[in-house]
Amino acid sequence: MQIYGTKKCQLTKKAERFFSERRISYHFVDLAKYSPTRGELENIKRGAGVSLINTESPAFIKRGLSYMDYDEIDEIVRDPQLLLTPVVREGNKVVLGHDEEAWRKLIN
Repeated sequence: MQIYGTKKCQLTKKAERFFSERRISYHFVDLAKYSPTRGELENIKRGAGVSLINTESPAFIKRGLSYMDYDEIDEIVRDPQLLLTPVVREGNKVVLGHDEEAWRKLIN
């Protein structure tokens, strides 16, 4: 089990607490210190089946991406803060954002 996020993200903290309370071990990937590779992001996208970019993030707004055509994986490689967090990943199954029902399905 992996959780991608940042230490400052409240939703990521909720994901960590959710799994800790259930004694589910996980590996935390701090996006403030580590930029996922293109391959990792492609696997996450394949597992999630939806857009990976948080269109409400300050990084998205600051860069004006809503007015551009872009490759979301290239943009996230350049700036991991664009990734919608938390990303909870178990094998090839991925849940983006805060979704406790989907997290329960991952551990069952």
